[in-house]
Amino acid sequence: MMMKHKLIKNIRIVDDGKEFISDVYIKGERIEKIASNISLSPTLAFDEINGEELLLMPGMIDAHVHFREPGLTYKGNMSSESAAAVAGGITSIMDMPNTVPSVLSVDVLEQKYEIASNSSLANYSFFMGLSKDNLDEALKVSTEDVCGLTDDGLYFDEAHPTLCNSLDYLEKIFSSSEHLIALHSENDYLIKKNYDNARNKFKEFIPPYYHSIIRSSEVCYTSTKEIVDLAKKHNTRFHLLHVSTGAEAKLFHNYQPLRSKRLTAETTIHHLFFNTHDYEHLGNLIKWNPSVKSLSDNKALLQALKENRIDIVATDHAPHTIGEKIGLYDTVKPGGPMVQHALLALLEFYFRGELSLLDVVKKSSNGVADLYRIKERGYIREGYFADLVLVDLNKKYRVTEENIKYKCSWSPFLDYTFHASINSVFVNGQIVFNDDVVIASQCGKRLKFEKIR
Repeated sequence: MMMKHKLIKNIRIVDDGKEFISDVYIKGERIEKIASNISLSPTLAFDEINGEELLLMPGMIDAHVHFREPGLTYKGNMSSESAAAVAGGITSIMDMPNTVPSVLSVDVLEQKYEIASNSSLANYSFFMGLSKDNLDEALKVSTEDVCGLTDDGLYFDEAHPTLCNSLDYLEKIFSSSEHLIALHSENDYLIKKNYDNARNKFKEFIPPYYHSIIRSSEVCYTSTKEIVDLAKKHNTRFHLLHVSTGAEAKLFHNYQPLRSKRLTAETTIHHLFFNTHDYEHLGNLIKWNPSVKSLSDNKALLQALKENRIDIVATDHAPHTIGEKIGLYDTVKPGGPMVQHALLALLEFYFRGELSLLDVVKKSSNGVADLYRIKERGYIREGYFADLVLVDLNKKYRVTEENIKYKCSWSPFLDYTFHASINSVFVNGQIVFNDDVVIASQCGKRLKFEKIR
């Protein structure tokens, strides 16, 4: 099917450290021209979009999601969760390996890419999983074909459930891989110690807020310090997932441009937005690993974003059924759905005067493209793929049960009113979301990366 040309007129563009008014001509999948007063031939079939009163940003690139397919599709799947993502202004995602089967072989990896090619509205890439026994297999994958290697969501062994606690094995990985290595960082020994104390105190009735005591700031910091020191020793391309504490953020420097950094870090929307005070009204709905921390950590993470110690913002989108989020502490699953409201939540910090619009774009798209070396995406540039989001800063958006698009049908943002709304979203030049309706007209594309990571 021939793609119609599109011309966005008089749009306020926020991208790459600049704000300006311009026209944008989209030809097929790509941005053909950015200039004032673009005129197209009347014989050319095109749609003209009035950009006045709207804001144009590059689509958010979410470098950390769990879309649950294959094997866990009762929680979500590529189709449902990518639809929710584009409804939230996310045009590309990077999915974690803890599916069933886990992505621990090249064959399973390629099967997952095949699923996405037929069902994901957003562009996509997948992390290759790391386990105790698959290092040789993981290293077979080209750095151009996957976003990185990770242990996130995977179980390592009985003695060290999380890979970061097995330093000998981690040293082997750090000394042999040219990939970006992204890790979950928490101290298993301290978690067990804190959990045993909680069981002694509460028996099986551990209250929701105690999750942030069991998985404390110390749990995160002690583990992260060890990994950072090891990564420095080997000059590894190491990326820390979902930073939840201000103390961890201080372990990362800001004296080099992002593309020159060997050590990088992300925080998530929920670690910026929620804190221990929110357990009172949200309970286990905000149970995440790592746990949400204090209000002072919220502020420290925001400051670290502005100082470029933390490089990007992701979601760690991890849908569970509502039944899996209700009950006794030991049965409640950690994680929650986030992609549909992540960009709006990040824009809330703009309305509070805590982040600029340029900060929002840098941390949600420009910086993600630079950190992962994504080809031809993440910026509004001539020749780049037209992955774009039109935002209305003057129209509020209230989250209701009716407009939640996740398969799991719930959100920790239920009944929250955001100050901005998503007007329209383009993926590869095609409108996939408009006026609160997902338009399933095409599938996204597989992301490609520079060879040197």
